[in-house]
Amino acid sequence: MTADDATRAKGTELLRLHQDQTLLTVVNVWDVVSATTVAAVEGTKALATASHSIAASFGYPDGEQIPLDLMLEQVKRIVDATQLPVTADLEGGYGDAPETIRRAIGLGVVGANIEDQLKPIGEAARQVEAIMKVAEQEGVDFVLNARTDAFALNRNGDPAANLANAIERGKAYLDAGAPVVFVPAMLNEEQILQLVEAYGPQRLTTIGIPGNPPRDWQEAQGVARTSYGPLSQNVALTALQELVEEVHRGGGVPGNLRILN
Repeated sequence: MTADDATRAKGTELLRLHQDQTLLTVVNVWDVVSATTVAAVEGTKALATASHSIAASFGYPDGEQIPLDLMLEQVKRIVDATQLPVTADLEGGYGDAPETIRRAIGLGVVGANIEDQLKPIGEAARQVEAIMKVAEQEGVDFVLNARTDAFALNRNGDPAANLANAIERGKAYLDAGAPVVFVPAMLNEEQILQLVEAYGPQRLTTIGIPGNPPRDWQEAQGVARTSYGPLSQNVALTALQELVEEVHRGGGVPGNLRILN
């Protein structure tokens, strides 16, 4: 069964947003209320789910501990709550990444993060190729944000070696058909410049962690997208914690609170 017209149109739009010279920012969501809140903010053009945040909201640790059916059920709720294109963080693919992507497309998802988890590069590239083959079969311009864990799983490693590994792996995934490559890490300007040079413009996704180069600078260098992973949920929970602390001090809800629902 191929995707419906609405899903195909969203896939084409999400791909266009990544290929546009304007850097795409996606503040990740984890449930319907976070999705509708983010979608309602002017300038939001697409939504991205955060696997860590969805798992945490159901009491599961990160790392494919949440059942796949429950993860996909929550993703579908988010897809159904908005007219925007939705890309889903599906970790390593839950044992069968191509089939997981096929199921996700059936729910209206038009992009996904899939981690390489530092599998042998040939195996990881074949997985990318298989995912893109599924997308072709489903008739969708699917935006696979092929994630390399070259930095994430080797944080104490030599930065130069990590960068070389990220470049080699990312180029292999692009050659296998992925539109963009995700390198989640604290990256300096020189590292980003080298990644963009190796991948080409509008092919690199970064994460918006404190300390990474400013958004406008990244846009000028040809970075395609910046996403925020579980940081958005962390911001929301920090605000909740601060409210509790204020209540315990005898205060209350701030007077400038926005009523969102």
